[in-house]
Amino acid sequence: MRAYIGEVSFDYPARRARLAALLPDHEVHALLVTSPVNVQYLTGLASSNAAVLVRADGSALLATDNRYIDKARTLDVPVVEAPDVAGTLAEPGAGIEAAIMSVATYRRLGEGLVPLGPVVEVLRAAKDDGELELLRTACAITDQAFADISGKIIPGITERDLARLLENRMIELGADKPAFDTIVAAGENGATPHHAPTDRPLRAGDLVTMDFGARYQGYHADMTRTVSLGPPAAWQREVYDLVAQAQRAGRQALAPGAESRDVDAAARTVIEDAGYGDRFRHGLGHGVGLEIHEEPFLGPARTGRLEDRVPITVEPGVYLPGRGGVRIEDTLVTREGGPELFTKTTKELLVL
Repeated sequence: MRAYIGEVSFDYPARRARLAALLPDHEVHALLVTSPVNVQYLTGLASSNAAVLVRADGSALLATDNRYIDKARTLDVPVVEAPDVAGTLAEPGAGIEAAIMSVATYRRLGEGLVPLGPVVEVLRAAKDDGELELLRTACAITDQAFADISGKIIPGITERDLARLLENRMIELGADKPAFDTIVAAGENGATPHHAPTDRPLRAGDLVTMDFGARYQGYHADMTRTVSLGPPAAWQREVYDLVAQAQRAGRQALAPGAESRDVDAAARTVIEDAGYGDRFRHGLGHGVGLEIHEEPFLGPARTGRLEDRVPITVEPGVYLPGRGGVRIEDTLVTREGGPELFTKTTKELLVL
């Protein structure tokens, strides 16, 4: 198990400066940021009620209520106490996060605000060294938790109990909490990509898919492994090998400058050529960081090119109703010369 790292400090003024430099391209003089995750990214304040106004001239103003004001005053940004954070900071001609602000708030604040797309989210996609180190640790905890509980993946344990074992072990190893609700899907339940664990017991002959991850200092890991309880049937081995081949192709296609849809196609074509195209029913992957699903996204209709230093998942799957399914997922980081693998658990089919 890798050593834990201490608290990581981030250069929040530099992040705000990068955002400020983008605003003229969006034809606004400022951006009113109301997404809690984006406020945290730009200021360091984690809260349920805060907003920050970042102007094109590089200045910024943070607003929050009395629950968070003491913490906010320790940060390197001017702050004002106000329960109505968006109303306090709104300026005519400022951009707003259209996907975040409610219609009711937008109407209340009046005309003159400019709805924009995911400006900060795109900025967050490429990670700095501190962020990557936190993600490495989150992934290491995830790997270790799987190794520690793998001997308990046996017939008779329920999906729900196995999920609980994984989540508890990640916390024991130092995770803040699970990165998301753990998926354990046994047998026929593996045909549902986001199956919620039930009291169904694992049985000999099942394929068991586990999708889980640790959150560490706010950063999220994501990994999926599918194992076989006892020797796999011929169809199970065939599907597993196919998904492993597709996942390998997707990983190899990850590179700075690659089109998102081309990376998806690299894996999807493998599955389609084998006759299972209609059984791969979701995008190939997504960015990870302060959120478990964040920019960029890999899918047939996704546009845009990958940057360097982008943590992203590659997770093809084949799902056969009434029979089961296979998904294999890693968290990787785009690098010149080939992606860096963060989740290290073997992708060979484990027969337990």
